[in-house]
Amino acid sequence: MKTKHPNIVEFEVSGDYALFSDPIMRLGGEKCSYQVPTYEALKGILSSIYWKPTFIWRILDVRVMNPIQTEVKGIRPIKYGGGNELAYYTYLKNCRYQVRACFEWNDNRPELIADRNENKHHCIARRMIEKGGRRDVFLGTRECQGYVEPCVFGSGQGAYDGLPELSFGLMYHGITYPDEAYSEQTRGRMTARFWYPIMRNGVIHFLQPEECPGQKPLREMRMKEFSQEHGNFSGLREFGEVE
Repeated sequence: MKTKHPNIVEFEVSGDYALFSDPIMRLGGEKCSYQVPTYEALKGILSSIYWKPTFIWRILDVRVMNPIQTEVKGIRPIKYGGGNELAYYTYLKNCRYQVRACFEWNDNRPELIADRNENKHHCIARRMIEKGGRRDVFLGTRECQGYVEPCVFGSGQGAYDGLPELSFGLMYHGITYPDEAYSEQTRGRMTARFWYPIMRNGVIHFLQPEECPGQKPLREMRMKEFSQEHGNFSGLREFGEVE
């Protein structure tokens, strides 16, 4: 599949377990994973591999390589008031996915315009994929360790290559924070996104955040500012460009 994006990165992420849960179920009690990764979870994986506020990662496609299987585990999470309680979490098991993504400049960060070197960021991202990422990779939650390695998207045999179409209904897509706002409605607030994913021959093509049919403002939120005035930014030295 050809795309118009020149800074494509492709990688495979795998793990024994995954928990891609609906945010509504994260407050406590029993959790149940979606059948496939969410856009936000894959974006988080890429951010663990390599990220800077200069750009925004865009997840384009995910390919499900292994059969979708679940396993229920008895968990003793810590209660807010202290102590433990018993809950049952439904995990995906034996997970493996191929991911294709790209990045674009973050127009909400004009103070970082001097750091917009596409070749530099693309090369670093590819090297970090080869090394397994800069930080630990998780498949949805902290207890689900993931492992990353480079791949050619579409290579190898996938479990659902011969399945023409499979719909997953209404699904959480991700959250738009103020520093990644793409419209006046998303500026200065946190916005949840929802969509209707469809897997065709094992591949899910993601709608981009601004294309999602469901947009739900959650609350007002200020964007963090980088400036010498705030004492948290000293030009390109902040990003290792100046010795």
